[in-house]
This record gives sequence, C-alpha cells and structure tokens, in this order.
Amino acid sequence: MGFRWNSPLAQVIAVGFICFCCPGMFNALNSLGGGGQLDSKVGQNANVALYTIFGLLSGAIHNKLGPKWTIFIGCSTYVLYAGSLLAYNHTRVGAFTIAAGGLLGVGAGMLWTAQGAIMMAYPRENDKGKFIGYFWAIFNSGAVLGSVIAFAINFNVTKSASLGDSTYIVFIVLMVVGTFIALSLASPSSVTHSNGDKIKIQAFPSWKGEIIAVMKLFLDWRMVVLIPMFLSSNWFYSYQFSTVNGFFFSTRTQSLNNIFYWFSQIGGSWTFARVLDYQGVNRRTRSFWGLGIVTACFVATWIGGIFFQKPFTITDLKPNHDFSEGASYVGPLFLYVFYGLNDAAWQTYCYWLMGALSNDVTVLSRYAGFYKCIQSSGAAIAWRINAVGTPFMTELIICFALLVASLPGAIFLSSRIKDHSDEDSSKSDEKQEIDA
Repeated sequence: MGFRWNSPLAQVIAVGFICFCCPGMFNALNSLGGGGQLDSKVGQNANVALYTIFGLLSGAIHNKLGPKWTIFIGCSTYVLYAGSLLAYNHTRVGAFTIAAGGLLGVGAGMLWTAQGAIMMAYPRENDKGKFIGYFWAIFNSGAVLGSVIAFAINFNVTKSASLGDSTYIVFIVLMVVGTFIALSLASPSSVTHSNGDKIKIQAFPSWKGEIIAVMKLFLDWRMVVLIPMFLSSNWFYSYQFSTVNGFFFSTRTQSLNNIFYWFSQIGGSWTFARVLDYQGVNRRTRSFWGLGIVTACFVATWIGGIFFQKPFTITDLKPNHDFSEGASYVGPLFLYVFYGLNDAAWQTYCYWLMGALSNDVTVLSRYAGFYKCIQSSGAAIAWRINAVGTPFMTELIICFALLVASLPGAIFLSSRIKDHSDEDSSKSDEKQEIDA
C-alpha cells in the first residue's frame, strides 16, 4: 500500500518533525546552560517556572481538543520562550523570560502529552519500540541541527558569552515552522492501520469524569511504582547541561558537545528500541532485558562521572575548556556523549513500559500526562538545586541515587508485563488486577 497521511507511521513521523522544530530547538538552547545566556540563573529560574507549571490536566486537554490543536497551542509557547531569550539579550530584564518559561510549562505539557499518546497508542503492539525509535531519532535530529547552528555561529567565541541575536532568530523561525506543521495532523478517529483497523479511542466523558480519571492515576499501582523512574528521568539535565557542559566548557565547545550528545540519543534510542521489540522472546523477558541494559549503562556512566567531577568544584574559576586543547578534551566529551545515550535509553524504556499497559490513545494520553507531570516536578526541583549553588558533587550524587531508587518499582512492574494489552479500554482506568 502507498503512502497514507492518516497512517500511524505518517502521524508519528509528523509529530517527530514538529518536535524536531520546537522541543528539539529548545533542547539545543537549554543544553547550552541557561538558554545560552551568560547569566545562567535567568535560564535556570525560567526552567523552574516551566517545570513547576507542568500539569496533570494535559491529558484531559488532549482528550477534549485532540492532538492537532493541543500540539499547535503547545508549540506556540516554544516560540514565545525563544523570543523572550532574544529580548533578554537587549533588556537584561529576566521577568519576561521567567513568565514565558511558565507559559512554556503549560504548552510543553500539552505538546508532550499529545506526542506520548500518539507514539504509544498508534503503533501495533509489536512495533511500539520501533515507533518510539523513529520519533526519538527525528526529534533529536532537531537538537543536533540546533547545536550545529549554534556551533557554526559561535565558532570564533572561545570564552563564555551569551548567544547572539542571529542564533535565537534561526531557532525562532524553525519553531514557527513546527507550530504550523501541527495544523496538518489527522484526527485520531481517522487514523487507520494498513488493514483498515482503527486505533482505540474512548469517548470524552466530561471534564469532571476526565479529571477523576486523571486523579485515579495516583491510586493505580502501575503508575505509583514508576514514580521514582519518572521523577529521575529529567532530573540529571540541570547537572549535565549547567554544571558539566555550561561550567566546564567554552561557549563554542558547549555547542560542539551538544552535537554529539543529541546525536548519541538518536543511535541509543533506535538500537535500544529494537531490543524491546525483539519477537524471539515474550514481552516480559524483553522488559527485563531492557532494564538490565539501562541499569548497566547508567551505573558505568555515572561512576565515570564521579571521577570527572572530583578535580573541580563550584568555587573554582570557570575552566573554559575548549576542544582545541586536543587529547584532554576527548575523555570529558565521551562522558558527555554517554550521558546522552543513557537519557535516550531511560526515556525510551519509560515510554515502552507505559505503552505495554494499554493500546487506548485516551488512556495513554493520561499516562503520558502523568509521566510528564512527575518528570517535570523532579526537573523543577533539580533546576532549583542547581540555581542556588549546590556543590557539584552533591548534585551528581543525588542524580545517581535517584536512578538507583527507580529500580525496585521498575523490576516489580516488569515482572507483571503481559504479552498483550487487549483488555477493554473502557475499564482500563478502573482495573487494578495484578498479573502475578
């Protein structure tokens, strides 16, 4: 069968390109430390506002408005936020950037909830890992491109400095493009598989019913045991972007590092997704394989991070380590690349676990909203810890400890994963049966 715009794959690819343009560019900015500002406290405080305002109700909004308008509104706030950073370059007044960060918190919650629902619900069960890999590859290509742009524009800047206006303008234009791509998305009711099967959708009950369904997630054992994993899944960004990349390296080297960081996420997610979709063993076994892989990767990487962190502290002068220094740059670069690979594998695994619990886009939008709410609450705390001048080694130990604390819940859920999520979706929010 030829190309169909209303096919699940086409829709996931479209959402990937939307996220390429909006969150991808945002990630490129954010990973420069402080959104590319010399005074990174402004960017950090904006991130606190952003992540604090992330709400559980994003799933309800998506289920009412549908993906097209939910994503369009969400993307618009990325444009506003990038514009506020451009304005700060001239005014040095942080209030607008912090307010825009708060609005982005609302918009990003809407975008990521819709994205998560589409990515987890549209593919068939044996393709969920593959679709996550497709999305992650396209999305992170945006961050790679953004980092290439920043590196090219700032190539001659060997010391720390704010990004120039031209960098922000390029990012804003790309974000606007992504915002308008959202208007082309198909309604979930019109999305069909190649054999004509439609995806599962519950009717929107009422605002009251939707809110009750969302609140019940806090009583759903499947979500409760994953809270530590969700909480830790973006916690490390403040340490990696602001402390490792933002403090240790020069501005142009930060951009170069991010090219490799986000590129490693493309390969990491794609490769790991293939393991999770391997049909030679049952889904429960794949779940344990996946957990074993991510555990081995993060333990090895963060132990390496401890050795990297020991020589410098928050009271030291900024090293401005530059890639032109040669061999001494290679080790820190590889550590940073493995931080990126770990991030991709961790989040791919989180999405795959949630996707293994249901095939209903309405239910999965609630799961995605819950995931982003918990994830972003953790990130809010982490960015605040970073912004108040916490010792670098303390930041690292907290990140590592949270990742370790995630394992018991993930093991518990993995042991109860089924091969098929074909229960009646209308009962999926109420069904609390444990497959012992």
